[in-house]
Amino acid sequence: MRNKPWAIDYLESNDQFVDVNNNYSKKIKEFFSKDQPLHIEVGTGMGNFITTLAENNPDINYVGIEIDKNVMIRVTEKVVDLGLENVRLVLLDANKLMDYFNENEVDKVYLNFSDPWPKNRHAKRRLTHSNFLSSYKQLLKENSIVEFKTDNRGLFEFSLISMNTYGMKFENLNLDVHDDEPETNIRTEYEEKFSQRGHKIYWIQASF
Repeated sequence: MRNKPWAIDYLESNDQFVDVNNNYSKKIKEFFSKDQPLHIEVGTGMGNFITTLAENNPDINYVGIEIDKNVMIRVTEKVVDLGLENVRLVLLDANKLMDYFNENEVDKVYLNFSDPWPKNRHAKRRLTHSNFLSSYKQLLKENSIVEFKTDNRGLFEFSLISMNTYGMKFENLNLDVHDDEPETNIRTEYEEKFSQRGHKIYWIQASF
């Protein structure tokens, strides 16, 4: 996506929906009008997943985490257009999740089509590496779910091993989501694209 020099100005002008400057660090509940269960998506893509979830589940608060300010513009536009009061967005590096959220504050984590970082030397950047799993465990309430989808077989296999080694319990494994697609599945923009190319979609739901 092309760099937009005005991106930060745009996001800051929509600060009722987007936290660019860590204003709600350690107090995310104050960012919402209602105190409800809290789900977060780490890496929002273009925002179709989180906005659809929020429309379908008005009794849950959603936080979209995204590091790319240009991508965040697209997500913000969707949230603003839909007037979603139960979605808030945070411009944040996923490595800093525990600097932003409190322990045992989150009810569910979604990881959708994360960057696979295919080179071995970049393994620690994968969002299912043990370093990230440690953060999710801290911020999640007991027995809460991490839900992960990818079209990348290498990342899927890495994630299975990483989660298993960490001691997570697999609640659901699906090696081809679209073969018998659950009614609850919400397709992301990337999911539609990769599926049309004939890629299988892998899905993991696991708890600590």
